[in-house]
Amino acid sequence: MKGSTFAPAECSAEAPGDASVDVEAAADLAASPEMRLWLRLSACAVLIGARLRSRLRQEFGTTQPRFDVLSLLDRSPEGLTMGELSKRLMVTNGNVTGIVERLLRDGLVTRAPAASDRRMQLVRIEPEGRAIVQAITAAQRRWLTEMTNGLSHDEVVQLMGLLGKVKTSARGGNRDGGR
Repeated sequence: MKGSTFAPAECSAEAPGDASVDVEAAADLAASPEMRLWLRLSACAVLIGARLRSRLRQEFGTTQPRFDVLSLLDRSPEGLTMGELSKRLMVTNGNVTGIVERLLRDGLVTRAPAASDRRMQLVRIEPEGRAIVQAITAAQRRWLTEMTNGLSHDEVVQLMGLLGKVKTSARGGNRDGGR
């Protein structure tokens, strides 16, 4: 792989044995640049996600799903129903119920029947939950800055623009692939 623009070792150093990184490392160098891009994006997303989850556990004693629920509730001061939480998180009602039960037990959220329909449960964040969201959000900004410290600000902006084009194309908004 020496001299190649495809250097999976730079991503695999942080997560030995990570399946997505192993797939990237084993990719045929003759594969299309588009295939290599997809593998690189996948590997980096998995590595960054794993490091963020690990730091959440180590520094805050929490999980990504708990933070996701709290973060959604923080952005919805009027509260969300259990069904809305499930839909926005793209998980089953059962998954949301378990997370909300633990957050209730920890005093980070409240749950009460919705005024519009007493059969629906409305979940709201408590001040302690809001403080946790703010602390984690600040920490995540620091962690992501650390993880991208090999890029200049201009490179981050450029990469965001390029990934925006990929996202538009992947959604079918750019039928000719930008060519």
